[in-house]
Amino acid sequence: MTHKNDDTLSGDLFAADDNKATAAEVAQAEAVAEHLIEQAAQMDGALEAASSGDAGDAEAEMPVAAASGGSGGGNNLAPLPPLPTDADSAPLALFAERAYLEYAVSVVKGRALPDVCDGQKPVQRRILYAMNELGLTSGAKPVKSARVVGDVIGKYHPHGDSSVYEAIVRVAQDFSLRYPLVDGIGNFGSRDGDTAAAMRYTECRLTPIAQLLLGELDMGTVDFQPNYDGAFQEPALLPARLPMLLLNGASGIAVGMATEMPSHNLREVSEAAIALIRKPELSVADLMEYIPAPDFPGGGQIISTPADIRNAYETGRGSLKVRARWKVEELARGQWQLVVYELPPSASNQKILEEIEDLTNPKVKTGKKTLTQEQTQTKQLILSVLEKARDESDKQHPVRLVFEPRSSRQDANEFMNILLAHTSMESSAPINMVAIGLDGRPRQKTLKDLLAEWIAFRFDTVRRRTEHRLGKVNDRIHILEGRHIVFLNIDEVIHLIRESDEPKAALIARFNLSDRQAEDILEIRLRQLARLEGIKIEQELAELREEKAGLENLLADDKAMKSLIISEIKADTKKYGDERRTVVEAAERAAVAQVVVNEPVTVLLSEKGWMRTRQGHGLDLSTVGFKEGDKLFAAQECRTVDNVVVLLTDGRACTVPVSSLPGGRGDGVPVSTLITIPSGAKVAQMVCGNAEQRVLLAVSSGYGFTCRIGDMLGRNKAGKQFISVEPGDTILSPWTFDSHETLLAISSGGRLLVFPIADVNELPRGGRGVILMKLNEGDTLAAVAVAASDETLQIRCISKTGKETQMSVTPKDVQIFLSARARKGEAFIGRTQPVGFVRETSLK
Repeated sequence: MTHKNDDTLSGDLFAADDNKATAAEVAQAEAVAEHLIEQAAQMDGALEAASSGDAGDAEAEMPVAAASGGSGGGNNLAPLPPLPTDADSAPLALFAERAYLEYAVSVVKGRALPDVCDGQKPVQRRILYAMNELGLTSGAKPVKSARVVGDVIGKYHPHGDSSVYEAIVRVAQDFSLRYPLVDGIGNFGSRDGDTAAAMRYTECRLTPIAQLLLGELDMGTVDFQPNYDGAFQEPALLPARLPMLLLNGASGIAVGMATEMPSHNLREVSEAAIALIRKPELSVADLMEYIPAPDFPGGGQIISTPADIRNAYETGRGSLKVRARWKVEELARGQWQLVVYELPPSASNQKILEEIEDLTNPKVKTGKKTLTQEQTQTKQLILSVLEKARDESDKQHPVRLVFEPRSSRQDANEFMNILLAHTSMESSAPINMVAIGLDGRPRQKTLKDLLAEWIAFRFDTVRRRTEHRLGKVNDRIHILEGRHIVFLNIDEVIHLIRESDEPKAALIARFNLSDRQAEDILEIRLRQLARLEGIKIEQELAELREEKAGLENLLADDKAMKSLIISEIKADTKKYGDERRTVVEAAERAAVAQVVVNEPVTVLLSEKGWMRTRQGHGLDLSTVGFKEGDKLFAAQECRTVDNVVVLLTDGRACTVPVSSLPGGRGDGVPVSTLITIPSGAKVAQMVCGNAEQRVLLAVSSGYGFTCRIGDMLGRNKAGKQFISVEPGDTILSPWTFDSHETLLAISSGGRLLVFPIADVNELPRGGRGVILMKLNEGDTLAAVAVAASDETLQIRCISKTGKETQMSVTPKDVQIFLSARARKGEAFIGRTQPVGFVRETSLK
């Protein structure tokens, strides 16, 4: 199978002799599919390596290469291997591989990820450049957004108008960007998720701070490249005077990687940049003395510890905990209300109120018939403390959420703690600092990497700006020197021009002028030959020669270059800097502590999946009633502060706090309302105890291992995969033990094996374990137990008639049957079927 060697996807898809695929073509197509999957996996792996900061592996594996060039140039890629040109078709595998890689590279570098130099994605860069070319500076009259969108997509960005307008809207929103680059007039959306008005209604222009990106664009600071059709030129990068990537942050999803860059305070970033210029050996910890944490547009309070923040900055990846800021307003007659005036970056007024509505008026979950116990408890808790919640936000107060307590005698801190724990007023802000670096490669960056690469870019742009200005000064000096010669020999020059047939050549020969100087003299006006003009020429020459000396000294002296860049950073900071909005104050995450009385209880689980507790230990279970057709499946003695681990037939372990189970004489609650049971799975076993309680787990195929109950606990209602269960395996009843010495295993054929428990591996993460007992053909492992050296156990057996009996296993029997792990054991029971071990002190 081959694809025609075209640059587009038009034309026939396959070059085949007929319309029917042969067996060979089908086999080749399958091979191609496998090859593409392998290539995609390699691409994603390489991108993941780059995203995780593994520079060496990324460079070796990643099929994306940066073209050489200065930092002021574009981020061009090394060309991919060309398709064959000596034939009308190419192998499908080669064509598809090339197409996939081109698409991946295009998304990574042409759409989703910002550049560390100017902090902009391509669409944002083109929007700013187009608006600058239209003269839409901060002092200009704004124009319709539709005009800007049309100019952008017509000249630089051949994509949909909606994507360009959405990009304009985002850089104009003061709640999305810490320092907006576009001044939007009209409805540009809200943090509640309201969309902007249509582009034909809104107007826009650049903000003053946008000059930090565009002010030096015509000074030779960056390279220009042809647009998509070669009709216009566009900048490969913008000459950012400050590290805009850190100031405004970025967010994007590419192929195999994503970025989530938080915003920062301009003054703090500038101080850190100046410090790093002076001392390049500074570490991330040193830079954090200037940049303690991100500074979000909407404020809020960062409650993560300094260690967590430092780890995120040092690795380029992490998560910060951010909560809302609030105050208490006193009302008449001792009443008060709580007012939230700043929110985390992921929260909004509408979202908070919707969450409270869902908490106080919950809906039955899909697949459930009634509210879960957790929903009911949360509803009761919120309604017991909250009377009213309303949004009083306006133009002067972008965020003003008012919460009235049910009683003025409530503690305000506890009241707010409940709201924080159950809403997104306390949430996580992810950090994933992936950006395209100076080398043109997307990679995970640390805080120091981002600053250091921008500083290198800034030095390069200032050097290029200086060289560009020096060229202009030299050119002007050259022109003025020619004019000065004319002024000193004005009569001779006039005579030469009047008498000569070729005045230009005559001037060049007589006064040793250049072609440029001679051309300028011939075009000069007579009024410019007055004495006053001669004085001006001499003054301008002196000034330009002095400026030239300064520029040359700047290019030759690194210290002078550093001083200039630092002074410019300070000037920009003084002009555009502002105070930090986000408070950095470590605090514990909000949580509603439920006081549980430590009491002995017995957990009961019926065969139809109803779970409850009865107070006390040593109960007579024959007196416990169940629903009609239901009966006891398992019972465990524990305490109210313990957890129940429900083991499902697929090997998942689900956690249920004992304190959340209903007590009394009722039937309890369905276990399916407490945990999520996947389709096709059922409840297999149950075990209770504290986190340090040791447990022996085994399956009917003879495998098993030990662990602790704490290893099986999880926060997710769906639990976690813990036991490897093969088809046909059954999970046996778990056996809790402390410091017992001997493991007993009995097969369905009545063979007993005894060996030290120390021979069994402890697997904190679960798994399959080791072979406990080797089984005869047709046999299964019936039960396992762990006994002390002086302990007697009972084996429950069922005869062929269904009668239940018990057989004792004494310490003397243990010594007789003692062997080694993975043996078959010896015959112990004759005609009855063993079903489990029982302690002599167990439940009746």
